[in-house]
Amino acid sequence: MDKPVIILGAKGIAHPALEIFNSNQVIVYGFLEEDESLHGTEINTVPILGHTEDDGFLKLIGKKTEAFVAVDDTKYRKFLVELLNERRKVQPINAIHHTAYIATDASLGHGNFINAQVSVGAGTEIGHHCILNTGATVDHNVKIGDFVQIGAGSIINAEVTIEEGAFIGSGVTIVSGVTIGKNARVGAGSVVISSVKANETVFGNPAAKIK
Repeated sequence: MDKPVIILGAKGIAHPALEIFNSNQVIVYGFLEEDESLHGTEINTVPILGHTEDDGFLKLIGKKTEAFVAVDDTKYRKFLVELLNERRKVQPINAIHHTAYIATDASLGHGNFINAQVSVGAGTEIGHHCILNTGATVDHNVKIGDFVQIGAGSIINAEVTIEEGAFIGSGVTIVSGVTIGKNARVGAGSVVISSVKANETVFGNPAAKIK
């Protein structure tokens, strides 16, 4: 990558995003963060320059830099993606750790965070702006919608569908063929053996709906 990167957000996945770009020898120009108390500080010698909506810095994106949105909160992540689309006419780039394995015929959208030791199998489709945390395993022919989060060490078996906005906690196992509905939530350590409806929250082994 020829251009340096500006990271939007300086909390949550921002520090590991910096490590991902470092692992790929990509220069990070700086961070933008809404929490003004962090302005003027640094993360591993990289400065937090100003606010995420500061046009003085945003105008660099597209011309002189790329952008990556490093925000865990889905609602705010969507807001910042739309901001970049509308003001700068750009899509955030992917942040993929050099130790991740992506099958040659897997497909990835824009703005995804894929951390160390993640494995993505053959024929799998990952949408835009997803977060796959350390050591997550996504088997073959899985379909993952936009803005999905998958926790560290989770195992997503073959032919699973995870719809937009779903949240999969750390250490979850989802058996083959299951569908996780839009904006559903799966608690950490759960074993999911049947499909989960949109907006449902499930937990346990086997995972059951939390009322």
